[in-house]
Amino acid sequence: MKPRSLLAAAVIGLFMLQPVSNLAEAAANKAARASVKPAPKKPVAKAAVQKKKAAARPSARKAVKNAKAKPAAKNTRRVSVRMAPAAAGVAAAAVAPAMAESDVALTLDANGLPQLGSSAFYIVNPANGEVLLERNASTVVPIASITKLMTAMVVLDAGQGLSEPISVANADIDTLKGTGSRLAIGTTLTREEMLHLALMSSENRAASALARHYPGGEAAFIEAMNVKARLLGLWNTRFHDSTGLNPANVSSPRDLAKMVSASASYPLIREFSTSPERYVDVRGRMTRFGNTNGLVKSPEWSISVSKTGYISEAGRCLVMQAWLHQQPVVMVLMDSNGRYTRTADAKRVRKWLEQVETPRIATAPIRREG
Repeated sequence: MKPRSLLAAAVIGLFMLQPVSNLAEAAANKAARASVKPAPKKPVAKAAVQKKKAAARPSARKAVKNAKAKPAAKNTRRVSVRMAPAAAGVAAAAVAPAMAESDVALTLDANGLPQLGSSAFYIVNPANGEVLLERNASTVVPIASITKLMTAMVVLDAGQGLSEPISVANADIDTLKGTGSRLAIGTTLTREEMLHLALMSSENRAASALARHYPGGEAAFIEAMNVKARLLGLWNTRFHDSTGLNPANVSSPRDLAKMVSASASYPLIREFSTSPERYVDVRGRMTRFGNTNGLVKSPEWSISVSKTGYISEAGRCLVMQAWLHQQPVVMVLMDSNGRYTRTADAKRVRKWLEQVETPRIATAPIRREG
């Protein structure tokens, strides 16, 4: 055979052998995979899972049925909390989660008195003047927006038309603390609406506008506030503005109790300070304002006067007159040590009065409000 023919035969033979070697390699790989293939799951395990699921179904149905049949807790309320920016000037107590009285722990000291988080407080029954609880009651402290109770009394004493429109101006901007407001410059509301927002939502621009539109202006208004304080016998009380942003507005818990009792004689103060909310037209847009004291919305409380306050110098404060056993009880809670402590303290005081001091507040002669 010629050399060229031998070379061609060798090449043909090589190509014929290549598939055979590939088949052999594939068979070897298949055998290897078969040797490491995991064992199939046991039928017993699958049956056990199905049996476990079947056993759980009746319990789940029973739990759902019981949940539907069981009524919700009487005082439980679901609240969506949205924190406002610091510049908004909205008190955090307005959005504080609502808690039932039973959710507040009442701890008594060695003398059987409730332990409170407020650094100064004064609890009194104005029907007979009996002091039920006090600490640092004569200490003079900044009072923040508690000031607005006096602002409201001076406005109402002046007898100005409540339907008269008044406007927010640049002079009402808070340059002392830098708080904001939803009452934009140029907003015009009636004097009644401004008074309502000042008491209910602690609106600083509303309180400032009320003072500016007083006969003689803001200076005459502040003078009238201090004169009113002397007439009420508030000897430890001084006012320097109508909002409470000025820390020079000071008083004592004992004085503030008198101020709360005096403000309770004004029907509009009782109504406006305890309103849960109000919508007002702010430059063509209906805007909701809420109460800074969440307790006014609680069916467990009967509150006739309420006011909160906060600046850094005063801490978080709460004053109110509530009715227990058909008797008025004035609570003054100053400089609480936490965001929600003032509200929790009010609940502790009420729980203590109802559990321990019921005879003392129930036997006083009943005095109805006018």
